[in-house]
Amino acid sequence: MSRRSKTIKRKILPDPLYKDMVIARFINNMMKSGKKSISEGIFYSALDSIEQKEKGKKGNEIFRQAIENVKPVLEVKSRRIGGANVQVPLEIRSERKEALAIRWIIANSRKRSGKSMSAKLADELIAASKNEGASIKKKEDMHKMAEANKAFAHFRF
Repeated sequence: MSRRSKTIKRKILPDPLYKDMVIARFINNMMKSGKKSISEGIFYSALDSIEQKEKGKKGNEIFRQAIENVKPVLEVKSRRIGGANVQVPLEIRSERKEALAIRWIIANSRKRSGKSMSAKLADELIAASKNEGASIKKKEDMHKMAEANKAFAHFRF
């Protein structure tokens, strides 16, 4: 049992436009130096450009699809067993799945070259919704690592 006390989850308000908690969490993660209005502007302009590029589809639906496609199922954690560090594959909680997906999409859209952040974010979200792009590659790499170390799966506890 942990000696530390339980962490208290702060309630965040849903975003003002779509009334969606996932979008609010995404905007909060994208924010730098407490500049939430800039982060919101970037996100909403990215959704608008997604709607223009993908005719007949809503931006928030493509965003949802992208998050679902990027969510990983397994991850590896390092455990020290018998003097050796072993990568043990573990299933991920739903909250962490979503957090990792959000983090990967933001990081990979920032890594894209050229253009404004809203254009890079829109391109990354469209690619992720079609099961392409750097975020999907990151998820597949994590699954390959877990698959390669499934011999150590009996060490989970």
